[in-house]
Amino acid sequence: MTISPLATSPRANSAAAAHPPRLAIVLISLAMGGFAIGTTEFASMSLLPFFAADLHIDEPTAGHAISAYALGVVLGAPLIAVLGARFARRTQLLVLMAVFALGNALTALAPGFGWMIAARFLSGLPHGAYFGIAALVAASLVPQQRRSQAIGQVMLGLTCATIIGVPLANLIGQSVGWRASFGLVSVLALLTVLLCALFAPRDQAGRSDPLRELGALRSGRVWITLAIGAIGFGGMFAVYTYLATTLIEVTKVSPATIPFFLALFGIGATLGNLFVPRFADRALMPTAGIILLFAAVALLVFPLAAGNPWLLAIDIFAIGASVSLGAILQTRLMDVAGDAQALAAALNHSAFNTANALGPFLGGLAIREGLGWTSTGPVGAALALLGLLIWAIARRDAGSAPVEVASRGDAAPLAPSLAPDHRSRSAVHRDLPAGTSAK
Repeated sequence: MTISPLATSPRANSAAAAHPPRLAIVLISLAMGGFAIGTTEFASMSLLPFFAADLHIDEPTAGHAISAYALGVVLGAPLIAVLGARFARRTQLLVLMAVFALGNALTALAPGFGWMIAARFLSGLPHGAYFGIAALVAASLVPQQRRSQAIGQVMLGLTCATIIGVPLANLIGQSVGWRASFGLVSVLALLTVLLCALFAPRDQAGRSDPLRELGALRSGRVWITLAIGAIGFGGMFAVYTYLATTLIEVTKVSPATIPFFLALFGIGATLGNLFVPRFADRALMPTAGIILLFAAVALLVFPLAAGNPWLLAIDIFAIGASVSLGAILQTRLMDVAGDAQALAAALNHSAFNTANALGPFLGGLAIREGLGWTSTGPVGAALALLGLLIWAIARRDAGSAPVEVASRGDAAPLAPSLAPDHRSRSAVHRDLPAGTSAK
């Protein structure tokens, strides 16, 4: 199996190669986009009871706005990745965040639920492509053995949003109105455009062929990795989407305390993205399996903990930690996608937003059938366990496949992909048996 060098970043100009950007400021700039995306994606769930009441619809129907956003991600990520294959990654980042800003501004101004559905769909279109390109840029700036950590640091923008952005948006939604929350996201997106314009590494137009990018779709390993995320991650979304209502109706807490519980989820997600990728860089697929099993247990506990705010707080923290699965599967896709790195990276977020549509849909069905607000926990656990089953199939396939060991040096220098390099190289398969080393 071969992959392009360190996420096959496009060739950069000679000035950029001579003066590689400082890693920290680039990662912060990329993470700001994740902060904006995370705020709108998760805040829309926590604001669901409020815009449902304002637009005079029931909450399961209001959940269609969340599904519309997810559908935009699912369709937009591969389409934009293929169409943008010949454009510079920096240019793509700027355009994608500008469109994202527009979509959220239109959401804030939507005169009715139909218009809101359309605006949420537009907002979702750049989501997956942005994260995919940002992940490839981050991975291109670090040595091979630190890719999961670099991607996790970009994803920290999303998880920090669940600590700061989502509770803040929820408070604004309760005190000023839900429309102001989406207006805030639009401002954050414009700030990301500015930061990326200033600090994102300048690169030349991509040399990737759109047809070659589509070649990733022929790989069974790509599809099975995507299936792990599309199914296994749905459990977290099933619970989180209806968490605000569960807190009010079952736990009997004041709406004013909802931001506290949302922040706990975000702290769990942030710590997960800080520490779990360190293990994933040593044992990628085993770490993914452990996270899926951990998520299933936490989701099964959810109905038992929902009646006690302190127990529920601990469980919400644990469910949040499972978000680290995103960075792990992103790295896995880089290993199995060959030359179609941009499409594979974007498809990862299509998969997770398939989960974002599937989880709330199945959770809503359980609620409509009269099983109660906490029924989302068992529904979520079932999805996590199904994801674990798919993981086991992927793991067995990886174990039976031949491994090609990279012949290049032990570690790449900082920002290696900013220098011209069009040679195809082999990479170490991330699923080497225990005790195997590669130089």
